[in-house]
Amino acid sequence: MVKNKIIEVKGSKITVISIKENDFISLTDMVRHFEDGSALIEKWLRNKNTIEFIGIWEQINNNAFNSPEFEGIKNEAGLNRFTLSVKKWIAKTNAIGFVAKAGRYGGTYAHKDIAFEFGSWLSPEFKLYLIKEFQRLKEEESSRQQIEWSVSRTLAKVNYRIHTDAIKEKLIPEKLPKSRIQLVYVSEADLLNVALFGMTAKEWREENPDKNGNIRDYATMEQLVVLSNMESINAMLIQQDQPQPDRLVQLNNMAIQQMKSLLQANVSHQLGQNGTTEQ
Repeated sequence: MVKNKIIEVKGSKITVISIKENDFISLTDMVRHFEDGSALIEKWLRNKNTIEFIGIWEQINNNAFNSPEFEGIKNEAGLNRFTLSVKKWIAKTNAIGFVAKAGRYGGTYAHKDIAFEFGSWLSPEFKLYLIKEFQRLKEEESSRQQIEWSVSRTLAKVNYRIHTDAIKEKLIPEKLPKSRIQLVYVSEADLLNVALFGMTAKEWREENPDKNGNIRDYATMEQLVVLSNMESINAMLIQQDQPQPDRLVQLNNMAIQQMKSLLQANVSHQLGQNGTTEQ
């Protein structure tokens, strides 16, 4: 299991988790070093301005948000008898901006937009440091992902050389004109493109006239890993004198199987990272 991300703000270690590509920040960690601690979260939720903010956020970001229930809660906010917890808010309005999480990294989490608003209520200074550290975290993640993508792209290029050597050895007849040689390479490259992306390089350019580069420059890391494997396998199939239509079928089946495995592994990783949620 990969640990959740941690940022440090004014001496407090604050957990950040990712759920469906959205970042949620632990409110429980944010109040750990404040007087009254976790009680501050429910105190903040009782505030009418807070109710209006989180309600508008849900209306913008959540198609399943229960707006009538929200209006009822908003009308009661400010009364002496009014109380509201995160679990009650989620249950009544089908909200997605908060998560109540169990386990090692348990506690109350809020979408970063809401967490920053909570930070303002706690302390303007705390909010500014929170935003600064969160931005630093995202910059580090972006840099790391770019490095990983570059490594995958480099690996694909190495296997491309193996692939083209096999084409040259087995598919290009002696004394073939250079103009025709290039057509053979393009044909084999598009064999892989069709097997993985479902289209040729030319078809991709026609569908994306505003984009620079080629179809492989816009591939995901998972696709680049599969492409690298496909080039090695296709080189082996060429050495075995298998005809191109047969190789296309085998490579397409391989691409489907490997993409499913990689994507499933990524989902399992996310579940392991995020743990379970309480409703």
